[in-house]
Amino acid sequence: MLHILKNERKSSIVFFVILTIDILVKISCDAFPYRYISKPPIILFLFLYYYFNTVEKRKKKKLWMILALSCFLLGDIIIINHTNVVCLGISVFVFALAKVFLSLRFSHRVDFNIASLIPFSIIVFAYTVFIVSLLFNSLRNFFVPALLSFFISLLLIQFAFLRKVVVDRGSYLYVLLGVIFYMFSESMITIKTFKTDLPMQDVLIMLFYGMGVYFITFGVIKEHVKQ
Repeated sequence: MLHILKNERKSSIVFFVILTIDILVKISCDAFPYRYISKPPIILFLFLYYYFNTVEKRKKKKLWMILALSCFLLGDIIIINHTNVVCLGISVFVFALAKVFLSLRFSHRVDFNIASLIPFSIIVFAYTVFIVSLLFNSLRNFFVPALLSFFISLLLIQFAFLRKVVVDRGSYLYVLLGVIFYMFSESMITIKTFKTDLPMQDVLIMLFYGMGVYFITFGVIKEHVKQ
């Protein structure tokens, strides 16, 4: 197992096989008990992949990443029963925590040009406003939690964008792409849960989510801080 985790190509193949299996289970089997067996290995594999490949020396940065992956794992298990209001509410909170921990992992103390952030922030903010306005009448009691969750997503993608000045280009692009994929997945599952069904939603939600957390983890492992 260790020789697979230490090999970039083999790890990628194994991860996407695990993700594909879960997607097939999702579209063809009952949630209980099958998704509780097929879904956790997605994050568990990424957790092991990160643990055995990270060269991060800063303990806090490593802790934030481990806590983020742990929250993703817990949220994945809870949200399987998303038709239960209590489970849905807890999963929203747990995923929000995961995004907070990732934001802390991406944060840095290097000065940046605020002008370069404005156009990007406007695009992301417009996207967030569009999703919230689309779901405004459907969210009801979940309006405030959903608004806070999207606000944290906005912060997360901004922190991912600001890594450009401190890390190498490859790591920066992988993480940013991963966060974008994750936001697509998050938006789709919110629309599906509170508004209406979407074409190929069961496949695309998990595909975007899996690719999102994979690219984020891969990008963090590959990170080289600029001198």
